[in-house]
Formats: sequence, structure tokens, C-alpha cells
Amino acid sequence: MGSENMGSLVSNFKLSSVVPATVTGENKVHELTHMDLAMKLHYIQGVYFFRREAVEGLSILDLKEPMFQCLDHYFTVSGRVRRSETGRPFIKCNDSGVRIVEADCDTSIEEFLAMKYHCFHGSLVYNQVLGPDLAFSPLVIIQFTRFKCGGMSLGLSWAHVLGDAFSASAFINMWGQILSGHEMPPKSLQTPNPVKMKFPPPSCEKSVSMKRVDPLGDDHWLTVNDCNMETDYFPVTAKQLEHMVTNICADDKLAAQSTSHFAVLSAVIWKYISETREDLGPRIVTVCTSTSHNGENGYPTNGMVLMSMVEADFSVAKADVSAVVELISQKIVEINNNNNIGSVDEEILVEKGNGEGDFITYGANLTFVNLEETNIYGLELKGHWPVFANYTINGVGDEGVVLVLPGPTNGQGEGGGHVGAVADGVTVTMVLPKNQLGLLKSKLERDWNIV
Repeated sequence: MGSENMGSLVSNFKLSSVVPATVTGENKVHELTHMDLAMKLHYIQGVYFFRREAVEGLSILDLKEPMFQCLDHYFTVSGRVRRSETGRPFIKCNDSGVRIVEADCDTSIEEFLAMKYHCFHGSLVYNQVLGPDLAFSPLVIIQFTRFKCGGMSLGLSWAHVLGDAFSASAFINMWGQILSGHEMPPKSLQTPNPVKMKFPPPSCEKSVSMKRVDPLGDDHWLTVNDCNMETDYFPVTAKQLEHMVTNICADDKLAAQSTSHFAVLSAVIWKYISETREDLGPRIVTVCTSTSHNGENGYPTNGMVLMSMVEADFSVAKADVSAVVELISQKIVEINNNNNIGSVDEEILVEKGNGEGDFITYGANLTFVNLEETNIYGLELKGHWPVFANYTINGVGDEGVVLVLPGPTNGQGEGGGHVGAVADGVTVTMVLPKNQLGLLKSKLERDWNIV
């Protein structure tokens, strides 16, 4: 089923806004870091599905009320983008609020998730683009969609300029904690002061992990693709992951024990995409891994995901996949050992343009993002957790992006927010050129029975 048909199932849209419970204060601004501005053309989209018992009796007012207090903690989220006299964007914390969308879906959650076409984000997450009038563009939009079964989905659209997926997840989890009556940390989360980093002179004007795009001109913060991009996802159970690692690392039991699922999945997908391109690349990809920071109670930031380039000096399409796994694993170790070194080149490039340049990060190269540690199943509603949750990224470049996220607990999701709950595998979400996506899915089903 195509996205147009899925979109026709969702109707009766109503829009409103929610602002912080208390006034933030006059002339308060949030200065954006170089990495914030490097992400300004990207948008994080998340969707959470809840059964009827989780939302039964909750009116739209019940859903809105906790947001007032949540925005007291996350007051920057309610702001709007402005430009300084030098042209550099910043966020004016003027309590303009977040957008709330209500909608209805003419099917059940079970029927919706069972549909063969998995790109559900377009209809359950409100499409968000900042600009062209930045002063009136909300940074966050939340959509509540009621299903005919009595269940509900929550769609989160989050401007990446605010922070990464860890920050987005922490924000909506706090809203759920307030709704569920849990004690909140003291108001408010401290705004970090941007540090003016002293960089060594860059060796070149070009970053291999980012791509400069033509100036947008009218402050419409969304890049245009040269090919038809499509989003899809597939679950990989813990049993399937174990089977993949065991087979790929069959000749090295020690490697099998230390190799991450992220490295294995990234290597397999990189190899298959190279095969679909008839060995024309890519020879360079970007990997993004998380730091050890806990974003659950911290201020939104783009500092919790580190990126670095991985370059193969061999044919990825013809190589044994174990060699590709080893290459990616070595880079992950290097990133972890050097902490934030991976993003220095990107920050230099943005700094040189005073934040006015336009770049894409996800999809400049084929990009693999490890989000296994995001607490997307930590969104609680009255003692219930999502039956399924997923994230994607909008504004991806033509090379595409692959996200590795935690899977539902025991394949069902309910109870996933409990301490000690273990996810049954992962969910892999891909945004790729349409002509490559179908071939990739066929190879995954043929070789690993992943559908």
C-alpha cells in the first residue's frame, strides 16, 4: 500500500498550540552551536503506538496539560529561530509554544502495523519544515492520532537544530512522566553555554562527512533531493542477530563475542547497497555512534552523537562481509577512544561560514546511525508503554541513512519502559533511493529471512 493510500486513512486534522506554564523571561536567547547549525536542514520524526487501555479516558486537554509543565523545563523548545545582525541563527526563547495536532485514523493499530508498506511516518507525524518565515515556525510538532480500536499514536516532529534523537526522546519521555504523575526534577534544566572551540586550521575546505548545498535563500530549511527517496523499516529479532553474528564471524569466536550488532547490520547493508550499485560504491560511508552521556535528564544537545568517516580501500561489493564488519568495528573503537574528535571537521566548516552556510549531514555519504541506546520505549502513559515505537529522519541527502533502534520488548513493546526490560532485537529504519531500497530488501530476505 502506498503512502498516499495510508495518508487517506488519517483525517479530521485540528491544530492548536501549547506554551510554557510560566513566562521564561525577557530577552532570553539560546545560542546555537556549530553542530546545531550543521543539522538545521534535518528533522527527527518519531511515532509511538499505544493500546486502548493506555489512553482510555484521556481527553485532548488531559494530553495537553502536562505539556505546560514540560515546556517549563524545556523552554527553548517553545522558542523561534531568529538571525543576529551578522546573519547567524539563534533561538529566541519567547514562549511561542509547540504545535499540537489532533487526527483520526479509520483503521485499528494492528491493521495499520500489519500493512505491507511500512512508511507510516508521513501520515502519523505532521510534516515540519522551518521557514520561510522562521519567526512563526514551531520547532516541535506533536500529533495525537486516535484509531478506531480505541488506541492512539503519538507522532513527534523535532527540528534537529534543537538536539539529537536522544534529546527528542528525553523530551517526550518527560512529558509522559508528568502525565503519569511522577516527580519531576527541579525547574529548570540548565541551558549549556556554547563553548567557543579553538580548532586547528583545517587542511581543506571540504568535510567528507558533510555536504554543502546551494544556498536556500528564502530561509526554507529543507534540502531538495535529486532522486526519489523512500522510508521503510524492518525488525531484526535477537535470534536473527545472533544467527548473523555467528555466521559472519564463524572463523573468529572471539570477534563474534565482541562485535556489535550495529557493526554487523551496517556492514551487511553497506555490502548489499554496493552490490545493487554494481560495485560503483560507496567506498566511503559515515558512522554515527552515541557518547556515554545520559540525555534523559539533560538539556537538548547535538553533542551525544559522534560521526566519523569509514573508507574502504577494497571493493565492498566483492569483499567478504566479515572484512567490512572489521573495518566498521575499528572505526567505532577509534571514535569512542577519541570522544568528540570525529565532529571537529564539521564544526570548523560551519564556523568558517558564521553559521550561514547550508549543509546536509545525513545522506551526504551513506550514513549509519546507532540509536540502540535511545530510550524510545520509555514513554509511559498511566503505567503503559508503547506496543511499537520507531524513529526516522527527514531531510536526508541522496546517499541515504540507516538507523538502528531498539526493538520492542519480547516483540510486543508493552512494559518496555521498566528498568531491566530487554529489547527483543532491533528495528532498522532506512531512508534510501527508491530503486535501491527494493533490491536491498530482497537480498535481506533471501540471505537472512529478514522482512
